[in-house]
Amino acid sequence: MSYIVKKYEFESEEQADTKISALEDRGHTFVKLGFLPITEVQFDEDGNPIQQGEYSDKYSVDVLWSGLDESPYGWKSYEVSVEGNGVHTFSGYDYKG
Repeated sequence: MSYIVKKYEFESEEQADTKISALEDRGHTFVKLGFLPITEVQFDEDGNPIQQGEYSDKYSVDVLWSGLDESPYGWKSYEVSVEGNGVHTFSGYDYKG
């Protein structure tokens, strides 16, 4: 069986959940990453935060699709490309963009 890794961004967790629950085939693996950091919190020498981190306004989800060669109908418009594997990987499967 073939597997592909794809990465997606949605407006909210609710939108992601709606897309996931609408799928008829349940053999896929979903990892909800949430709103990913764009910039990290900065700390002073004493460990006190001096600048808050900034987060993406998009809700990220990684999917290991089972038996597909591309995103299913209705998912392609939410696909994003990242360098390397991004912040998350599925053990044994590389993201190929």
